[in-house]
Amino acid sequence: MRSRSLRLSLLALVGLFACTATAAPQTVPDTLDQRLLACATCHARVDARGNPVNDSFYPRLGGKPAGYLYHQLLNFRDGRRQYPLMTYLVDHLPDDYLREIAKHFAALPPTVLPAQPPGLPAAALERGRQLVHEGDAARRIPACIACHGARLTGVQPNIPGLLGLPRDYVNAQFGGWRNKVRRAHAPDCMADITARMSLDEVAAVSGWLAAQPMPQDARPAESIARPLPLACGSDPEAR
Repeated sequence: MRSRSLRLSLLALVGLFACTATAAPQTVPDTLDQRLLACATCHARVDARGNPVNDSFYPRLGGKPAGYLYHQLLNFRDGRRQYPLMTYLVDHLPDDYLREIAKHFAALPPTVLPAQPPGLPAAALERGRQLVHEGDAARRIPACIACHGARLTGVQPNIPGLLGLPRDYVNAQFGGWRNKVRRAHAPDCMADITARMSLDEVAAVSGWLAAQPMPQDARPAESIARPLPLACGSDPEAR
């Protein structure tokens, strides 16, 4: 009886292997959508399997200006921005492919995210609002809206929006400029602005921005009054 059961088990295994060997291999479409699914692990509300992605740090990419996305991919590849994971992903990609990736995400609809609780005293939030809308002329700190648009949703083709970004992400970018691990082509206007701001002011700006609701139409503006308050190497069209 025992040997008969063993033979039946072996036959079952042989049949299983035979079915596996003859089954058609699963084909994966070679499309840009498929290739960029990995980006959803960090930059989407849900990943490729439909699982929620943490909104506390990574920015969403859909609808951002294509020029901005392209230049950031170049910055990661060429060492002006330092984040090892991103550098690893784009290190060997040519310019044309990076431009194609940027256009792909720019063509997607923007993700409208809920505002975050401010977590700051009223005085700090007011200081953040002042810097965003009025700047500080005495210290040559321009208002954020002077470059990022009156609605703070960015400007085509190279200026990103500021609403809907996680507060921790905004703080980290200010820290990157301050510590020179995030740079742009000279003149690096954001590095200059950051150097003129205190840490309390950085926290005030990031806290105020994160607490603002996004408009339902969060697409970037098509244009903005020029020249910009400061020359910016990150906006080549302005040079």
